[in-house]
Amino acid sequence: MHTLIELYDERPLENVLGVEVFHPQRVIYVCPDTIAAEQRVQRQLRDYFRHRGLEPEISFVRADIYDTEAMLRTLRRTVGQEADCALDITGGTDAVLFAAGLLCAERAVPVFTYSRRRNKFYDIRNAPFASKLPCEVRFSVEDCFRMAGGSMRTGRVDNGILSRYLPDFDPFFDLYLRHRREWTQTVTYLQRVSQNAPDAPVALDVNAPYTVKGERAARISAPEETLRELEELGFLHDLRIVTGESVSFTFRDEQIRTWLRDVGSVLELYVYKACLDTALFDDVRTSAVVDWEGDRRDNAVSNELDVMCTRGVTPVFISCKTCDVKTEALNELAVLRDRFGGQIARAAIVTAERVRAVTRNRAAELNIQVIDLNDLQAGRIQSRIRSLMREQR
Repeated sequence: MHTLIELYDERPLENVLGVEVFHPQRVIYVCPDTIAAEQRVQRQLRDYFRHRGLEPEISFVRADIYDTEAMLRTLRRTVGQEADCALDITGGTDAVLFAAGLLCAERAVPVFTYSRRRNKFYDIRNAPFASKLPCEVRFSVEDCFRMAGGSMRTGRVDNGILSRYLPDFDPFFDLYLRHRREWTQTVTYLQRVSQNAPDAPVALDVNAPYTVKGERAARISAPEETLRELEELGFLHDLRIVTGESVSFTFRDEQIRTWLRDVGSVLELYVYKACLDTALFDDVRTSAVVDWEGDRRDNAVSNELDVMCTRGVTPVFISCKTCDVKTEALNELAVLRDRFGGQIARAAIVTAERVRAVTRNRAAELNIQVIDLNDLQAGRIQSRIRSLMREQR
């Protein structure tokens, strides 16, 4: 096959997978006027293929995707100009697919499709090279963002260093579960006693009063038991507590200091490690920031994914909450999944609270799996992640 004819689709995967698998020298996207005239979308698609090490010649052909007769004329003309071509009908509207069927009745052009459910290509007509062909393409988290025209920015966490801390994450989370109710106050205390002057080097040594100012003029006393357990964990060194008077200690390093000053980090790190421990995924990232337009402007729309994974061509979006799950959080997760993953993507929300029935119902409507406090306390996080990957959409 020299030329692959693709029916442009709003779902990113459908636009790139045939190219990834069959490596044509030329790709013709049959697309609506809005895409044919949109240089940014075309540039992003070319950038994606370069990122993946592919450089096919790409062109875009205008067509009315809701007019079968007009689409048939476009397909006839396009196929007639290519000596060695095949048509991928994985994407497209009903009118486009009907036009493709009419074309097949006229000409012996090879036609194939991809099944998301079975992760295989299928020979529709005259395409034995695609007959029950397994899709063995593997994407990274960054690939998924780029495929949809976005890009990945550096988030709060340097994922490159996390392997050094993996043994810490499970005991850190166990400590959190024991002190979950007062965790926000503990983090607030640590924030107050370890504040740095602007532009000053980060100080790991802390010498502070036993009681500090909290929110709304409240006072927070040193969480003695939690601080001692953090020292046993190795997160703090040289802890000295004079009850009612003073507290001093040293953070193990700057990264530990950052995590202890952020309420949500403990759950995100635990879920990140749980995803790794399943051995299911090709790529696992925490604090993955997606730039929606991919141009990295300062005012560009961006979102942060607490944890994101990929297995083959399937992306998994996971949101982590140490508080109650709100409808807004579910809606935001669904939008991100659909925009950057499409129909093949999976999504889950992990919360350190027990989830009410009304919230579970809304999550089910959005096809989002809920993993709550009961699962975390019972140690079911890995089994729930595995079940997420077994679910069929």
